[in-house]
Amino acid sequence: MAESKDLKAEVWMHFKGSQHVFLATTEDDQPRLRPVTLVNFDQRFWVLTGTDNAKVKQIQKNPKIEFCLLLEEGGQHGYIRAAGFAKIVKDRETRAKVAKHCDFFSEFWNSPEDPSYALLELEVDEIEYLRPNEVVTRKLKL
Repeated sequence: MAESKDLKAEVWMHFKGSQHVFLATTEDDQPRLRPVTLVNFDQRFWVLTGTDNAKVKQIQKNPKIEFCLLLEEGGQHGYIRAAGFAKIVKDRETRAKVAKHCDFFSEFWNSPEDPSYALLELEVDEIEYLRPNEVVTRKLKL
């Protein structure tokens, strides 16, 4: 169990306050992948987006998601793949708290009550981790 705890801590150290990841959703039976800014705040993962965005519509129909964070250390590459579910957050207090924390919020929305602002929470239950200097992946269930 200690190894699993250490591995989880190692994985989590790769997540900064915000960074680019690739987020996959599904549209009917077709996977859809796009780059997004993942916000790591309050020990949770968030994506701020527009309410009319395709990913919001896809998540409403099927909340299963996966995202991938690419890693690079010393010229070596690896990744963290995280699978789970997304939920559209309606709670005003949470929307305001995340918006206040996010430095790019005002570039896209006027306020947390802006009807074009959608907040997604990504709830991760499974991680696949490939260290940049290795070829064998490790899996974590959360």
